[in-house]
Amino acid sequence: MNGSGGPERDAKEPDRTVDMSIGGQAVIEGVMMRSPHAIATAVRLPDGTIEMKKRLYTSFVHRHRFLNIPIIRGAVSFFEMLVIGIETLNWSADIQMQFEDEKNGTANDRGGSAGVPASGDKSGVKWNGIILWGSMAVAFVIGLAVFFALPILVATLLGLARGALLFNMVAGIVRLGLFVLYIYLITRIPDIRRVFRYHGAEHKSIFALEASSELTIESAQKESRFHPRCGTSFILIVAIASIVLFGIADSLFPVLFGHLQSVPERLATHLLLLPFVAGASYELLKLSGRFRANRLVKFLIAPGLWLQTMTTGEPDDGMLEVALCALTAALAREESR
Repeated sequence: MNGSGGPERDAKEPDRTVDMSIGGQAVIEGVMMRSPHAIATAVRLPDGTIEMKKRLYTSFVHRHRFLNIPIIRGAVSFFEMLVIGIETLNWSADIQMQFEDEKNGTANDRGGSAGVPASGDKSGVKWNGIILWGSMAVAFVIGLAVFFALPILVATLLGLARGALLFNMVAGIVRLGLFVLYIYLITRIPDIRRVFRYHGAEHKSIFALEASSELTIESAQKESRFHPRCGTSFILIVAIASIVLFGIADSLFPVLFGHLQSVPERLATHLLLLPFVAGASYELLKLSGRFRANRLVKFLIAPGLWLQTMTTGEPDDGMLEVALCALTAALAREESR
């Protein structure tokens, strides 16, 4: 693993990305790239061709100035990216299924939205939306139960309710341990390991852009697959930030209300603070990317980069080609505004 989280030429921020934030996400057999005003997704189909989906998109933060303030903009951007990511992941799965339908003679029109019949039947769009948002709701509830409520219950059962800082340190360690265990278990699945290799392709492509290198497979392949602005690092920052913010809140609760929190009260307090934890963590993630050449920052982001050894894999040239297609398409849309 590259200890600096990137190539040695990270030492100065490349001019090409000083004013442009590029992010992305691995999807099924592909990569989504997002520039400030565009989203582009490239997916490799079973016949070797690359399917593209491109659209202009401006964040809520940039559309509504009252949202563009620290912490608030971080929380909004995080949840916005979560929705975009799930929608894109859903599209990448649908486009693979549509390819199989075409092979079997039951083709849908890939030029439209994923999963929508060629006839333009609006009921298909409606049911797709219901299924998508229903899946998101179920996943959100399960995530809260496993990674949010369970650590609180464990710390409570250990009799730590009276010490706010110790309680949240233990809960944070349990939360992080569950996350690492979850990542380890899903890496046993071959299809997930392949998605993680596309994750590595996404990082390498962005590093090539940030280094002002030519956006080719050869130049991208030389870059690191560990990037400080990765969602994996974000999860680690959230775990640490939650220890601090939840600890402060739990310490203030008896002062304000005159009694120690019950488990339901603690869950409610932490749940209310969750958007602020996400917002603060998002801001810290952005800063870590901007100042990653600083020695102190390198030390602080090292654990997040270590976690990326699990959530990224070395991509082959074909995967890099897909990632670069998505990246160049997003940049082209940006320039055509």
